[in-house]
Amino acid sequence: MKIKGFRWWIIGLIFLATVINYIDRSALSIMWGGADISGSIAQSLGLTKNDYALISNVFMVAYALGQLFSGKIFDKVGTRIGYVLSIGIWGLSSFMHSMARGVLSLSILRTTLGISEAGNWPGAVKSNAEWFPIKERAIAQGLFNAGASIGSVIAPLIIGFLFVAYGWRTTFMIVGSFGLLWIIPWLIINKTSLKKHPWVTEHERQYILAGQSIADQKADDSTKGLSLKQILSHKESWSIVVGRFFLEPIWWLFVTWMPIYLFDTYGFNVKEVALFLWVPYVGAAVGSIAGGYVSGRIIAKTGSINKGRKTTIVIGGAIMLAGLIATILFGDTALKFVLIVCTVLFGFQFAIGNVQTLPSDFFSGKSVGSLAGLGGMIGVFSVIVMNFVVPVVAKISYTPVFIAIAVFVPLGVGAIYFFARNIKPVDEK
Repeated sequence: MKIKGFRWWIIGLIFLATVINYIDRSALSIMWGGADISGSIAQSLGLTKNDYALISNVFMVAYALGQLFSGKIFDKVGTRIGYVLSIGIWGLSSFMHSMARGVLSLSILRTTLGISEAGNWPGAVKSNAEWFPIKERAIAQGLFNAGASIGSVIAPLIIGFLFVAYGWRTTFMIVGSFGLLWIIPWLIINKTSLKKHPWVTEHERQYILAGQSIADQKADDSTKGLSLKQILSHKESWSIVVGRFFLEPIWWLFVTWMPIYLFDTYGFNVKEVALFLWVPYVGAAVGSIAGGYVSGRIIAKTGSINKGRKTTIVIGGAIMLAGLIATILFGDTALKFVLIVCTVLFGFQFAIGNVQTLPSDFFSGKSVGSLAGLGGMIGVFSVIVMNFVVPVVAKISYTPVFIAIAVFVPLGVGAIYFFARNIKPVDEK
């Protein structure tokens, strides 16, 4: 049996895994509520906003470390088994949230959830490097990232409905089952590597291999990856590490704190948050695909990976910066705020897919997951710092937080230009 366009089936499954990833991680914040919201997690367990900040940071620390460790694991065991381990553990962890009794049990479960969910990102970057030619990797990454946005769009609707109908404990049981079921089609479809897979047409196999770097073409199961020390000896690697340090907090500010912001600023309840929260992620989903498409078109037209990646990153950065300034100046109503955030997240996803593709532009084979994981870990550590600052500053105003992440935009984009003067494969020897 041969399947045309088989690589799109692979990225389609990873897209679905990412949707599930964001449903699982969003469930806690959407159902958290407050002490005065009947049936919410905070009300039923007697927890506070400070408890939420602590639990969020426990998740983020685990997620940061998970990015690094899972990158190395994916490089070692491959994407097929790597995904089984990752989504199997996070699906079970999400299910077990239904049995939480307080801060300690939630913190333990958020730890296992964070470590395992982190594998989705270096795993996707590595899989895209294996299954796509260079000119298509940004659009593949964009489709993958769109899963995060679509997950964020549908999570409030699904979780809000389930919460109202069954309560938060049963909701965790239902959404935790999604990932465990996903493993079945993944094992059936992703049988083996591109070079050996019996369902890939010879035309598609040659098309993908011809569009990869020479190092990628030569890579096989026996190819060894570089150590982190060797990877960081290349200046280009620092464009990813520093760039993601400054850019990641922009996304995570809204993913983590937007439900709480809507509770605090506009007096929303869980149902109202569910009705508003999905809107900005529509913009993010469109930005993911648009950024990959634009980058791919520029590369196809000019033959320059450098021009394609950097042009798209600059455009996304400009949109982010304009949106964040507008958040400060014009976000005085809930409707205006979510529409402005829609623009910010469009710009973020327009750019970030290309940033996340850089590891496969610079390196090959079993070094890609390691660098992608390291960049993700450093990015998340900056988010952890932000999560400590936000609840303190927000007692007075959220405005300083928006100003800070607006400043981060040119710093993140500038780091990519400074450390990666020319985006192309490095000499790994």
